[in-house]
Amino acid sequence: MEALNKEEIYTIDDIYALPDGERAELIDGKIYYMAPPSTKHQRLLNYINTEINLYIRNHNGECEVFPAPFAVFLNENDTNYVEPDISVICDSSKLTDKGCNGAPDWIIEIVSPGSRQMDYFTKLFKYRTAGVKEYWIVDPEKDSVMVYRFEEETMEQYAFGDDVPVGIYEGFSINVQ
Repeated sequence: MEALNKEEIYTIDDIYALPDGERAELIDGKIYYMAPPSTKHQRLLNYINTEINLYIRNHNGECEVFPAPFAVFLNENDTNYVEPDISVICDSSKLTDKGCNGAPDWIIEIVSPGSRQMDYFTKLFKYRTAGVKEYWIVDPEKDSVMVYRFEEETMEQYAFGDDVPVGIYEGFSINVQ
């Protein structure tokens, strides 16, 4: 009888031991390598990040916005480490020099061809169970924005060009183009 190979469980130490320039995320002890983002991805990231920053600054907001690469340690263990495209954190006690300990209030992921499964399924479940309040999936291929508000248990879909209301900020919306 052949012994079954036990799947190796990786930790945050393994992420930090990656060669310079190599980016990966860690979900339940499994490493997911990340491809470099496209120009369109980076344009969307820059635009959305700027809109959020301007809103927070113009309204003396308490929250801070962090674009990738930015470390988010979702749970109280060392087997989950993600780098969302955009993280908005309103509880400054979660912030350290290394990143965010615990769930950000709002996470935005911009879908890349290689991240579709992760963004729509794996991360959706992880973010919801970790306590993220709002999760946006911006999909340039579908020209759509999926908005999950976990506390209200709602999911809405918007097209690029629509004003997408921000759940954590009353009266703030972003027109993703």
